[in-house]
Parts: sequence; C-alpha cells; structure tokens
Amino acid sequence: MPETRSINQNIPPKLLPDFRNMGTVLRIVLLTNAIALLVLISQTGSVAGLQNSLLQGSALLQPVLLSSLLALYALNSVFARLAYWQSAAGVTVVVAAITLTLDVLAGEVLFAPYDTGLFRYARHVLASISIALVLLAYFRMRALALAPARHEARLQALQARIRPHFLFNTINAVLSIVRTDPKRAETALEDMADLFRTAMAEPQELVELAKEVELAKQYLAIEALRLGERLKVHWETQDMPPDALIPPLILQPLLENAVYHGIEPLPQGGVIEVSLYLDRDGLHLEVRNPSQTQIALHTNGNKMALSNIRERLALLFDVEAQYQAEHDAEHYQVHIIIPYVTIKAQSEI
Repeated sequence: MPETRSINQNIPPKLLPDFRNMGTVLRIVLLTNAIALLVLISQTGSVAGLQNSLLQGSALLQPVLLSSLLALYALNSVFARLAYWQSAAGVTVVVAAITLTLDVLAGEVLFAPYDTGLFRYARHVLASISIALVLLAYFRMRALALAPARHEARLQALQARIRPHFLFNTINAVLSIVRTDPKRAETALEDMADLFRTAMAEPQELVELAKEVELAKQYLAIEALRLGERLKVHWETQDMPPDALIPPLILQPLLENAVYHGIEPLPQGGVIEVSLYLDRDGLHLEVRNPSQTQIALHTNGNKMALSNIRERLALLFDVEAQYQAEHDAEHYQVHIIIPYVTIKAQSEI
C-alpha cells in the first residue's frame, strides 16, 4: 500500500540541473560567457586590451564550455542517481579535468609566450571550478525558489482545477437517468470517480499518454450525458505514441475548455477535434472546437485555462515546451508541443 502523503507535504526539489534540458544548456552558455566578460572587463584597462583578452580567452573558454556540456550530457543519468553533493563534486571534477586537458593540449599555442608554466594551468583550472560552483549555486537557488512551496503547490493546484460546475452538472445528469437507465448512470458515476481520483491523487510530474487519453474519454462520456448529440468528438490518434509521457490532466482541461466555451453556447452543438501525434520536433497535442460565440462570451476563461497550462509546461519542460492558441471566426485551437519522453528514457535521465 503506498505511503499516505499530507496535502501540505512537498516532494523534495531536484537541486541538480538537468544537463539534457535545452533551457539549462542555454542558461549555462549565457551565464558562463557573462561571468567571463565581467572578469575580463575588471582586469582590462582599455578597449583594445579587452578585445585582445576576449579573443585569447574565448579560444580556450568556448572549447572547454562545449566539451563540458557534451560530457555532462553524457553523464547526466549518472549524476541524477547520486546525492546532490556527490553529483556537484562530480560536475566540478569533470569541468576541471576538461579544462586542464585542453589547456595542456592547446595552451602553448594559445598563450605562449605570454603565459606559460604551471601557474597558468592552476589559474585556468581554478577559474573553471569557480564558474562551475557559481552556476551550481545558481541552479540550486533556482530549484529551491521554484519548489517545494511554489513548484509542487502550484502543480497540485493546477492539477485539481476541474471546475465545480462540472460536479453539479454531472450529478444532475446522473439523477435524470438513474431510473430510466441505471446501468449508464452507474458507469457515469464510475467515470466521475476515476476522474476525481486522478485529480486528487499524489502529484506526478509525468504520466503515460494512453492513460490520459482514456481519462479524457471518460470525461467526455460524462459530458455526453448532458449534451447528447450536441457533443461530437473526432479523435486522430493513429500516429500517437501511447508510451509517451505528458503532464497529468493536460488533455482534460483543454477538453473541458472546448466543451464549456465551444459546445455549450451553441444550440446545435459542434465537433471537438483532438489530434495527438509524434513529429520530429516532439509530441503534438491539438484541440480544436467551434468558437462562434466563445470569443465574446468567455475570453477570460480561455486565457485562464491556457495560462495555467502554460505555467505547468514551463515548470516541467522550461523552454523545450511550446504552446500556441489561435482563433478565427469559426474555430478556436490550442496546439501544444512537448519533448517526446518515455518511461525508459526518463529512467536514464
């Protein structure tokens, strides 16, 4: 039996950065070059001297930076399994070793006859260690700032954002058929229980796409009790990877948004189109619904739902996630792209 968690209990944050995340890599590159630039400015007395120092310093800095990023990318899964201080020490050792190796191999060409001897090696290694420690401290502080009070509490709140009106509507719909069609009413209550059990479960960062699709279909089956033939859904899942991992309860709020803002205002109803597919740039999730009256009546609701989803994607995937919201006179569409991750791939990170 799984351990019971208090609703106020938070999951320990991941203090070590994910060196396979594009946002992490981008921050490392920008911060490293910014630190190096500030150091050179403080040590140089003229613009000409700064230009020479930049050219000379970049000749070693950029190869060390690139090589370190490649090494940390390869060792990311190893560091992820270690305690934070062990992995931080490992990162520092890797960066120092790469700096010393490249300095020994190419330093004589880059720095002779201006800077030779063991002191040059020690100075460059200490500089690389200092930058690595500064960056590790930055990512540690960033992780602590996002979690647990901000990161996990926000995920818990956003995962449980099923609107209260859905509960009341479902109960009324079940009551209307409990005598005429008790089997269907029982199925609807079971689907509702599954949906709320998932929303109130212990928060997980990622779940299998196939399970999310099943849960989304349960939600739509419940809404069909009220809307009947007015609600039609067209699924395009022939290119969907069922083992892909996505944030929990991403599809359901999008579909709830489509039902509430796109189908309910229309007396004749409409069609919700859902496309899930894998492309070269990642996993795509598209939800499209009618919008004849949606823009005028429910604009704020749409912005709130998309803002919540965008915030979750940013917390989990940083800059690697994309979302687009488009609308015209007839349709409203949300298009989300996230990295394609599986359970096997996630265990290696």
